[in-house]
Amino acid sequence: MLRWQFDLIWSLFDFHLDQLEVDDFLWEPAGLCWTLHLDDRGVWEPDWADSEPDPIPVPTIGWISWHIGWWWSVAIDHLRERTPRDRTEIVWPGPGPAVADWLRGLREEWLPILDQVTEADLAAPAAFPWQGDSDKSVAHTLAWVNGELMKNVTEIGQLRLLRTARNDK
Repeated sequence: MLRWQFDLIWSLFDFHLDQLEVDDFLWEPAGLCWTLHLDDRGVWEPDWADSEPDPIPVPTIGWISWHIGWWWSVAIDHLRERTPRDRTEIVWPGPGPAVADWLRGLREEWLPILDQVTEADLAAPAAFPWQGDSDKSVAHTLAWVNGELMKNVTEIGQLRLLRTARNDK
């Protein structure tokens, strides 16, 4: 069921990934936005706050795509029993087709996890993304990834549609 759900979500995401143009990624739909900026080394740095700001900034497609790369990379690290990367270690490739390639690469890393999970694996305890909540399992993590991806795909799709409808190209 989790694989079926993931495939459904991915088919919606793939549709949007194929439609994205370079200028879509950093388009700012509101005055208060979270986006990405090139630092002095030429590395894309995301806007970030350790506590939720009020009001919450509207993220750009670029920021959301970085965010997907971050949480998904860390989820994969946890489930592969690797040391999870820090948020600052997740480098966004920059606007354009490289983002779609990066996210499709994460999908390729994710599929074996979904395909090889056993009933025993599903019941095993998992700490991510619920640090300190000991009653969560690998099944919870897999379901959370699907839910988080669906939310982020919807956000990207809505932003792309808004930009297209507003003719802000």
